[in-house]
Amino acid sequence: MPGWLEAGAWGLLGGLALVVGAAVAWTVRVPPALTAGVMAFGSRVLISALAFDLAAEAAETGGLLAAVAGLLAGAVAYVLANVALARRGARHRKRSGAQQPSEGDQQGSGAAIAVGSLLDGIPESVVLGVGLLGGGGVSTAMVAAVVISNVPEGLSSAAGMKASGRSARYVFGVWGAIALVVGVAAAVGYAALGDAPPEVVAVITAVAAGAILTMVADTMIPEAFERTHLLTGLVTCLGFVVAFALSQGA
Repeated sequence: MPGWLEAGAWGLLGGLALVVGAAVAWTVRVPPALTAGVMAFGSRVLISALAFDLAAEAAETGGLLAAVAGLLAGAVAYVLANVALARRGARHRKRSGAQQPSEGDQQGSGAAIAVGSLLDGIPESVVLGVGLLGGGGVSTAMVAAVVISNVPEGLSSAAGMKASGRSARYVFGVWGAIALVVGVAAAVGYAALGDAPPEVVAVITAVAAGAILTMVADTMIPEAFERTHLLTGLVTCLGFVVAFALSQGA
C-alpha cells in the first residue's frame, strides 16, 4: 500500500471514532457522569501519548529548542483560532449538556461548531500522517490514544448538539465530513512532507502536538472533570497507565 494511502487510512480511522461516539450519544442516553469519566480517561491517554511519543521524538530529532518552539507555536495558533470561533458560539462544542447555543440563540453557531470540531481533528491527523515518514510504522500508542480520546469526544459533543436542538442530519453530517477531511489531511501531510528533512518534520510534529495539548486542556478537560469529582485522580492515573503501557510496547 502506498505510504500516503496508509496515512490517509489511519487518519480516517481516527475520524471514524468521532462518528462512533456521536452515534452512541444519538441513540443511547449516556449518563453525564459516565461521559465525563470516559472523557477524563481519553484526555489523559492522549496527553500521555503526546509526552511519550511526540514531544520526546521531536526533541530527539530536531533538538530541544526546536521542539519547545514548535509546541508553543502550535498552542498559540490553536488559541488564536479557538478564540475567534468561541466568539461565534463554538466555545462549548465538546460539552454534553445544554451549554452549546442553538442557532436561535446565536446565529452562525452551527457553522462555528462544525469548523471548531474540524480544527480539533486536523492536528491529530497530521501527527498520524507524518508518523509514517522515514519508512517506520505508525505509532500504536498514538493511534490508540487518538481513537480512545475521539470516541468520548464525539459522544460528548454530539450529546451537546442534540441537547441544543440540532438535527441528526447536522450532527452526522459534521462528524462524517470531519472523518473524511482528517483522512485526507493525513494523506496530504504524508505526501507533502515525504522529502522534508527530519528536523522539519520534528518541528511540524511539535507544532501539532502543541495544538493537540491545548485543545485537550481547553475543550475536553472542562467536560471531563465537571462531574468526576473524587474519581478524578483514579481516572487520570488509569489513562496514564494505559498510555505508558502502549508506549512501551509500541
